Order: sequence, then structure tokens, then C-alpha cells
Amino acid sequence: MKKAAATLAAVLATAAFGLAFAQKPATLPQPATPRPAALSDALPIPPAPAPATAAAWILMDAATGQVLAGENIDTRREPASITKVMTSYVIAAEMAAGKVKADDQVMMSEHAWREGGAGTEGSYSGFPVNQTAKLVDMEKGMVVQSGNDAAIALAEHVAGSEQAFAALMNAYAQRIGMKNSHFVNPHGLSSEGHYSTAHDLALLGRALIHDFPVAYSYNKIKEYTVGPITQPNRNVLLWRDPSVDGIKTGHTANAGYCLMASAKRGDQRLISVVLGDSSESQRAVDSQALLNWGFRFYETHKLYDAGKVVAQQKVWKGATEQVRLGVAEPLLVSLPRGKYSQLKPMMDVPKSLVAPIGKGQKIGMVKVSLDGKVIAQRPLVALDAVEQGGFFKRLWDEFWMWWESV
Repeated sequence: MKKAAATLAAVLATAAFGLAFAQKPATLPQPATPRPAALSDALPIPPAPAPATAAAWILMDAATGQVLAGENIDTRREPASITKVMTSYVIAAEMAAGKVKADDQVMMSEHAWREGGAGTEGSYSGFPVNQTAKLVDMEKGMVVQSGNDAAIALAEHVAGSEQAFAALMNAYAQRIGMKNSHFVNPHGLSSEGHYSTAHDLALLGRALIHDFPVAYSYNKIKEYTVGPITQPNRNVLLWRDPSVDGIKTGHTANAGYCLMASAKRGDQRLISVVLGDSSESQRAVDSQALLNWGFRFYETHKLYDAGKVVAQQKVWKGATEQVRLGVAEPLLVSLPRGKYSQLKPMMDVPKSLVAPIGKGQKIGMVKVSLDGKVIAQRPLVALDAVEQGGFFKRLWDEFWMWWESV
């Protein structure tokens, strides 16, 4: 009797240990390029260099979407020609869907020429009226030269009219997560009901970079020639900072001077948006200051790769005793430099898992906190399927589940 009791106690202890082990927080990998601690790591981060004359601004980490700093980030503003980034996104998405092709012949209609061509006060591409050009060439004229005529011609080609194209813009904006934006034209000239926010525009830039890198690459072209006319890219940061490779300028009387910029230094990419600034030069100075501040004081780390084991969890009534848990998408985090060692991972998983479990099934969450605040999280999913065990295995586990519950 004593021997049986001891055996039972040992089995119970093993089961309890297995459950406790599964509940332990996931460990974080060491940084790929660890650096020694610096005296400045203990100092607080200085305030971001807020643009004094801008109406709204934001600095975002492109990998995580985390907002590093900003003011009035959700205030609706006219986005001016930054609208064309949305136009680029729609065109790239429609190309990916096979609805249009890069070598399509796009007509510069009389409507597009009259509304956005050389005879207007806005920027233009210079494609001749009632003639065609390849879609990819017309798009570069829109992106590099900020051609309003090219934006209209592309909208007509993709959707039949500006109004129909605007409906596509709003549909894709919702998919991206732009909750405070509404577009009524493809070029950004002032129109009633045409607005966005610094936050939404940063999300848009992040989406274009991630989803359609080829379309994004047009933004770093410094000048573009159409016929006898060569025009420079209006983003002067392309010349001042070699890490800057986009994205778009904008200006109207109502919108003020605007700039969405992005730069990549090493493995880190940041996106800044400045809206309603006082001058062309000031929007560049303000954007450069924000980017420099972000790269100086923040860093981005990949904590867990997609499909890699984060933890293992006890499974009852299964053909196997445990299920491997991981994340379906990489878990990255933006944090102040020198704070990586202070990150605390934790797992939020059910106390009991019962087979069957499907591969990819959501099991719980892995969360990472800094200074008591959760700064990143991802769903935990089963990396393998766990089928039900045999009759006696299920019966045995049923007994132990009952035993632990009493």
C-alpha cells in the first residue's frame, strides 16, 4: 500500500511538474549583435524634436507599427499629394490581382490633362494629351514628379473614373487599418470630404513598403524625364540622407507643406509624417530631426520567428503528451536602446489542453512587457496537430484530470 501511494505521489508530482513547466514564460533570444552597456543607457530618453510649425506629426517604427512619438496623430487633415501613396498602393494591389499590368497602355485623357496637366497650378508629369504610355512609366511620372495628370489617367485606366477609383482607395484604406481617412480623388488637390491623419498615413507608408516593395522603390528615384521635360523628386531628403528612400511630399494652400519620409539604417526602418508645416525647407528639417532622434534612441528586435518553438504545453487525451507552441507571424518589438535585457516575456495559456488540437489552432498569447507595460504580443498557435489518443489513454487522462480538479 505504501509503495502504491509513493508511486501515485510520484506520478502526480511528474504531472504537476509538466504542467508547471508548460506555464513558464518563454525565454527571449539573445540579440544578434549584443553591445556592452553604456553609461547613457540609464538616462531617460529626451523628448522628440517636435516640429514647432507643423499641425500634426508622427514617428513610427516600420517593422512593428509602434508609434515612437507624435502630436495630433489622429486629427483629420488634408494630405495633399501624399494621397498619391494611396494611389500607388491601389495600383500595385490591382496589379497583384491580375487586373492591370505594368505594360498596359494608359491614355492621358483630355480630362486628366485639363484637370492636372501643365495648364493647372499643380504639379504635372508632362505626358502628352490623347496619347498613351506604359502604366509603369505613367506611375513613375506620378510618384517622382508628383504628376496630378498622371494620377488621374491611372485612376481612369484602373477603375474607369476618378470616382470609382476613389471607392477602391477607401476600400483598401479600410483593409490597411486607416480608420480616419476618406479619399475622393487620386491626386490630393483640395476637395470636400478628402482627408487623412498622420497616423493613418504612416500606416499606409508601412503597408506599401511591406506589401509592394517594387512600387515603393519608385519613391527613391531622384529625377524622371518625360519627353523633353526632366523634373526632380521633391523629397530633398533623398539628396541629404543616403538612408532615406522615400516617400512623398505634398502641398496645397489648405494642407500646408507635408512630407512622409522613410529611412533604413541597418535592419531598422522608421517612417515619419509631418503635416501642415510652414515651408518646403522646414518640412525637410523637421522630418530629418525626427528620423535622427528615432534611430539614435530606439532599436528594433525580432524576439520570435514565425514557426519556431516558443514553448511546449501539456496535452490531455492526446496521441502525444505535449504540443509545440509558436507564433504564426514574427514577434518584433521597438524599445529604447539598452533596455533589451529588461524585457519580460510571459505566456497566457489555458490551464488544460485536451486533444484533438489542429495545426495552427490558437492556444493563447505570448506577451512581452517593459517596465510593467505590455509593449508587444502575438497569438500562440499549435505548430503541430495532436490527434486523440486511444481509448485507454483517454480514460487514464480523464482520471488524472478529475484527480487534479478535486
